[in-house]
Amino acid sequence: MQREGTATMDLGLHGARVVVTGASRGIGRAIAQTFAEEGAALAICARSAEPLERAARQLRAVAPTVVEQALDVSDTEALSGFLESSAERLGGIDVLVSNVSGGSAATADQWERGFATDVLPFVRMVEDACPYLEASERGGSVVLISSTSALHTTAPSGPKAYSAVKAALNQHAAALGRSLPARGIRVNTVSPGPIEFEGGGWARRRGSDPDFYAAVRDRIPVGRLGRPEEVARAVAFLAGPAASYVTGTNLVVDGGFVDRV
Repeated sequence: MQREGTATMDLGLHGARVVVTGASRGIGRAIAQTFAEEGAALAICARSAEPLERAARQLRAVAPTVVEQALDVSDTEALSGFLESSAERLGGIDVLVSNVSGGSAATADQWERGFATDVLPFVRMVEDACPYLEASERGGSVVLISSTSALHTTAPSGPKAYSAVKAALNQHAAALGRSLPARGIRVNTVSPGPIEFEGGGWARRRGSDPDFYAAVRDRIPVGRLGRPEEVARAVAFLAGPAASYVTGTNLVVDGGFVDRV
């Protein structure tokens, strides 16, 4: 099923077995939808059961298989169990997409939470998924969802746990992108800039702090904030055989927001 205003893609993902975390809304939800439209089988998780179940019902209208489980990714046992059951029910794992975030505050508690909900889950997921990814006949692929907040220090970045944690993840993913290809696994990162969707942080800011919203928007050369599906298409490209020679890269999807070479 093709969405209005989008180009048809065939990225060689038909029949791929894909795990997406944080898939009930926003960017994660759009990623799951894009893989579904490419003909992939899905295993998705998120913290809240009701929106996850709603997303799964909608995805089943498109995807050949959808497995869902509500869990907190900081729960090591639950996360490992989800990956194991996903591999069992899908018949393996070809693609792992890590899309989780602990928030953006600068308090000491938030630094600890960022490590527990962003860094450790990614480390553990890759470790747990490696045997399945290594066995993939398609070649295993890991895509980490990061943020442009890891790439600069001005607003909306700054001295916050979110920015530093994402920067740490960028380094780890890049290092994995060099070490894991020997096992047939590519690892890449996608860093979205400001992305707006209903119920998301930027949609709320547009109403609660319109001056800040406008200031950020005006710094984006394309003249608007991004959409989740624009990030999702980048993820699907990196995950599949169309990007078979790409590993250890950080693909920035930000409309030119970050001023860098």
